[in-house]
Amino acid sequence: MKNIFSKIISTALIAVLGLAALPVTNVLAADDNPPAPSNERLERIWARQMRIYERTGKAFEDTDAHIARFQELIDKADENGKDVSSLQAALDAYADALTKSRPAYEALGEIMSAHEGFDADGKVTDSEAALATVKEAGKQMKSLKDSMDGSLKALHEALKAFRKANRPANNGNS
Repeated sequence: MKNIFSKIISTALIAVLGLAALPVTNVLAADDNPPAPSNERLERIWARQMRIYERTGKAFEDTDAHIARFQELIDKADENGKDVSSLQAALDAYADALTKSRPAYEALGEIMSAHEGFDADGKVTDSEAALATVKEAGKQMKSLKDSMDGSLKALHEALKAFRKANRPANNGNS
């Protein structure tokens, strides 16, 4: 009985080692021309890109008023004796990044408004053109993100640090 059990274990180990030696790769990964995404997938990607574009547009709609509101808050904190130097530096960097990245945003807007390969409702009308549009919009979004150089995130982090440093003292009231 012990001999049979050890033979079964040995056979199983040999089988596992044999399978482990086989290359496990995706056949599609080796293909030079992977299949194009389905129309449904292109529509989902396009809808996501539209949401990102619209959300990004809020920062570019009225840049001056947007920056001015934040500047008022910084000035008010400064008048109250708070150290606002890191906030001011982060806001200045953000304002500069918005100015520098406006051409990239406008180029993205041209792609989004042309919506080649998509109808007005975001449905695919031409798969090849839609794929090219999605790819081009993705490149332009990356360019826009790169031109912002993380300044919005830095502004958020500076604001978070400012709030943490200037939190009102807890008087024992919950």
